[in-house]
Amino acid sequence: MQNIRIILVEPQGPINVGSVCRSMMNFGVSDLCLVNPCNDYRSLASRRMALKAETILSQASVFPTLSAALADCHLAFGTTRRFGKYREGLLTPEQSAVQALAQPTGSTVAFVFGREDRGLTTRELDLCHAFVTIPTDSNYPSMNLSHAVALFLYELRKKALTADSRINGDRVPAQARDVENMFQHMRRTLLAAEYLDPQNPDHILRAFRRMFGRSGLDDREVRILHGLWSRIDWIDNERRKHADEKKQIDAFKTEKNRKA
Repeated sequence: MQNIRIILVEPQGPINVGSVCRSMMNFGVSDLCLVNPCNDYRSLASRRMALKAETILSQASVFPTLSAALADCHLAFGTTRRFGKYREGLLTPEQSAVQALAQPTGSTVAFVFGREDRGLTTRELDLCHAFVTIPTDSNYPSMNLSHAVALFLYELRKKALTADSRINGDRVPAQARDVENMFQHMRRTLLAAEYLDPQNPDHILRAFRRMFGRSGLDDREVRILHGLWSRIDWIDNERRKHADEKKQIDAFKTEKNRKA
């Protein structure tokens, strides 16, 4: 449970923040990150809700962006209650707990929660490896932020008490910052190679994010993919160079024939 990180993106209510801290202490989790939180997240109201978990509140890390909060994480679950073509393969909290606790010792696993009123954006979910949703009733699907966090923490704690939760051996996934750098390299390469639609390059790229997210990438695999994109870059540059040379030769021949 010490490898679990809770990330709240732009929490709007200090009482919710304090309540999340209390739930974290209930279930043995202490790593809290806040992304651009409300100004009064450490107010008296928040501290009163946190009670004995005020230490978690006072020691919470604050980041300007989600990518910064995820930089050193090895696995990230993005929570959502919306569905669509970019939000497929949703896990339940129980399934995500199994995957989270199956990571090798030393891995940092993040559970990312969005704003109280509109959750996480699609671009923020792009930074996560997997999506999780709580199977609430369709008549009122949205849960209170602190209640949702408590439910995930309960599932994690429950699974942590079982003896067979760890299944992935010593394979440590790459950190989020390295995976995201690889995806940005991939984006540039496939755009230059005219594989991605320049009007909507992230449409296909999100499919790759989901594919790689399901299996998880370790450091060696990230380096291999960087090498692949670099090789494609070189081939594409050579192709463009030869194309430019051919244009120059054709232009020279055309000018020579015109003068003749």
